[in-house]
Amino acid sequence: MPKSRALFLSMPATTDLDALLARCLRREPAAQRALYLRYAGRMLGIARRYAYTVPEAEDILQDAFVKVFAHLGDYRAGGTLEGWIRRIVVTTAISHWRSGQLRHASEAPPLDEPPASMAVDGTALEGLKVTEVLKLIEQLPHGCRVVLLLYAVDGYSHSEIAELLGIQESTSKAQLSKARKQLTYLYKRQNDFIRL
Repeated sequence: MPKSRALFLSMPATTDLDALLARCLRREPAAQRALYLRYAGRMLGIARRYAYTVPEAEDILQDAFVKVFAHLGDYRAGGTLEGWIRRIVVTTAISHWRSGQLRHASEAPPLDEPPASMAVDGTALEGLKVTEVLKLIEQLPHGCRVVLLLYAVDGYSHSEIAELLGIQESTSKAQLSKARKQLTYLYKRQNDFIRL
């Protein structure tokens, strides 16, 4: 095997990404499009969790990638590029929510309140597919929904959530508790309805 080919085969896969990032920093449209296509699908899924509609999620994604390209020089390889982009998508979604660009929860039909005596059953949702759990999450009031997604799905701490949303840490914990109780209630109500 020629020496140059052996060297190429032993090079880490990040070399391609590094070259793509260098081209993006030079603002080459083809490179920016390639980076966008590489991550857009996964990031749209993240944006969709926070938005009520696909067009809202697409707006979040577009705004997030504008920020990605504007701040790409700030990215440090200490973490993964995907994780860095993911954080930008989440914070962009939160910005949209805080600015009122997302449909407000008051436009959604109100949910019944679970009985005060109802305990949260941690095993109630275990047999569900991810898509089924996400459908239940979509029915939550927006404040509960955002805190649940940030904490349970995206791995933010209560202090980080409080800072992102401009709320108290205790409010974040209360919203998470309410979200879990509401999810259990929605699941049980759905199953009771199906069994009738």
